[in-house]
Amino acid sequence: MPSDDLRGTIERVGDRFNLGEYEIDAYLTVLDHGQLTASEIADRTEIPQPRVYDTVRSLSDRGLVELRESRPMKIIAVDPDDAFSDVQSSLVEMVDELAARYTAPARDTEAVSLVKSRSTILRYLEEVIDAAEYELSLSLTPDLLERFQDLLATRHHEGISIELLVTPASSAPNPDEYDYSRVATSVRARRGITSPVIAVADGEYSIYATQDALRDDQDRYGVIFNRSALGFLVSGFFGTVLWTTATELYSNGEDRPFPRRYSSIRRTVKDLMEEGGEFYATIEGRDVETGAPRIVRGLITDISFEMTEEVAGLTLETEDGEALTVGGRVAALEDIEAHEITVGRNEPPKIDR
Repeated sequence: MPSDDLRGTIERVGDRFNLGEYEIDAYLTVLDHGQLTASEIADRTEIPQPRVYDTVRSLSDRGLVELRESRPMKIIAVDPDDAFSDVQSSLVEMVDELAARYTAPARDTEAVSLVKSRSTILRYLEEVIDAAEYELSLSLTPDLLERFQDLLATRHHEGISIELLVTPASSAPNPDEYDYSRVATSVRARRGITSPVIAVADGEYSIYATQDALRDDQDRYGVIFNRSALGFLVSGFFGTVLWTTATELYSNGEDRPFPRRYSSIRRTVKDLMEEGGEFYATIEGRDVETGAPRIVRGLITDISFEMTEEVAGLTLETEDGEALTVGGRVAALEDIEAHEITVGRNEPPKIDR
């Protein structure tokens, strides 16, 4: 459709829906009754009697009603499927043409931004879920779980480890009736409506939004960490504040094969404790003292973990016999701050970089 036609379509659609208050009241009233006289419309609405005739003629010009010139004149509703059939086809063509003209805005790969639009927040939630390479942390309402369940099932089937928190717990699907194993590795429910909506992919790409923001409350917002190093703040908040104060609904991480990749030291240590046995790791991160990037490999000889899940770490013995302590993001007491942890059996996993 050429640009001139597109402009004309937009104008026609806009004209069709450019109804005033009187026109809307009259139209809905006629729809409710099928057929009315002008005086009956005046009786059933707040439209002044002298304005009724101009109002219904405007509706007739738009093809929304028919006027039967009789005494008294009758206003007859037109089936909305017929009245809006041309608009429906025009809308489809218009949206297709607008989509073809749309140029997606470039995004800074390290951008941190605020968004208020519900549709934008939903788009970013889907994008974060789709972007994960090995790990997802999610805090979703039951409605959002329903909205994204097919995508989550696909990502879970592709081997992505998914921690899912559903809030509020009172509205979470019953595990006896809902197949959580299809959409997540482990699931918990958290009481109340205060929990934010969160999605974190691989500990980096993340979104944080209040539940109010998803109801189009313009005083609320969402924060996007677009593959920013600050994304770990959302991941840490999820792991230490939300996850630890939620009730387990489902868990079955043992089906995941090795080697496994993690962005969270907490999740790494918990899995090692549950699995048992001897493990090796390849860890990408940086030296806590110097800040220099480091990749270390070796046998995991010890783990530290508090049941509050606020403290988690491990000790690695390298091939040179060096014992290194490893912590998560912003580690201070350990030797290595881990950014990505790959755990395997028998030998340190190889990584492709």
